[in-house]
Amino acid sequence: MLIASLLLLVLRPVQAQTEFKIVTASERGTYIQIGRDLAKWAAQPAKIDLDVLPSKGSSENVQRLRFEPGVKLALVQSDVYQAFVDQADNGNAAAGRLISPLRVVLSLYNEEIYFVTRADSPLTYIHELKDKKINIGPVGSGTALSATTLYRMMFGTALPEANASYLSNEDALLRLTSDKSLDAVIVVAGQPAKLFSEMKPEARKYIKLLRLDDNAKETARAAATYFPATIRTASYPNWMSEDVPTLSVKAFLVTYNYGNETTQTSLRQFAEALCANFDSLQAEGHPKWKEVQLDMPPLGKGWKYFAPMERTLRACMAQQRTRTVPASMQAPMKKDCTQQEKVLGLCRM
Repeated sequence: MLIASLLLLVLRPVQAQTEFKIVTASERGTYIQIGRDLAKWAAQPAKIDLDVLPSKGSSENVQRLRFEPGVKLALVQSDVYQAFVDQADNGNAAAGRLISPLRVVLSLYNEEIYFVTRADSPLTYIHELKDKKINIGPVGSGTALSATTLYRMMFGTALPEANASYLSNEDALLRLTSDKSLDAVIVVAGQPAKLFSEMKPEARKYIKLLRLDDNAKETARAAATYFPATIRTASYPNWMSEDVPTLSVKAFLVTYNYGNETTQTSLRQFAEALCANFDSLQAEGHPKWKEVQLDMPPLGKGWKYFAPMERTLRACMAQQRTRTVPASMQAPMKKDCTQQEKVLGLCRM
């Protein structure tokens, strides 16, 4: 009888964890590390097996969150999200289908924008990039959207296609320093970014960062969407000898407006665990977590929070303030498009 009871205990099926996916960015970027932190400190306590997936970046993430089975969360740059909203408002039906059902979970941190050029380049400032050959990152990446938006805002015209290349960060840096067919490479990543932190001291012989000039009229034009930031020597002591002023863009954790009760329950538990373990995220996660505020500020026009997670987070935040911890596919495309639609993935190449 005892043996039979023991066998029943051994053979009793273990309750399966919920399986979700989150799309991030490149393997050597900051987003994927943030995703791994969320998998450990928010998903695991909520009994969610969160598969952290690399991607080209924010624009692709919007589409994968919308259409790829199993993808329930995504990391998206604020300018990419806003660009989809603007495209929808301007009558782009594909953009509307993509963005209208998406919802914000949490505002995260500002991502620094790196303007990389050769060490021997005569360029010093970001506003000197007009008419230069620039790598803006793969089509579908947030970097491509940020780079083209910034160029248009700063110089009043689109980056000429003849001057744009869409290589990965790694390939572009090699091209920059070898055949010199590029004048600059733009990278968007929260510091410290693995791409740069793994560089050896010899890197300063080959590359440098362009600086933001607060007095340039081009800088003032970008200020409506992008924020001043500093790339710190402490983040890259191997190859940086001084801090470099630059621009940045906000990162958001985003989901879909799910109506399924089971999915809502899992996401509420994720939100509860995120709040309960927020101190651990800041202490043990990527350094960027120290810049994240556990609050829910007003969103831009056309943006909405995901109501079930919003209610959970607000209730948890209220408890935290009293020092109480709770228990714990592709969209339709078109052939003719603008450069912005192209980098958003809203047209055929």
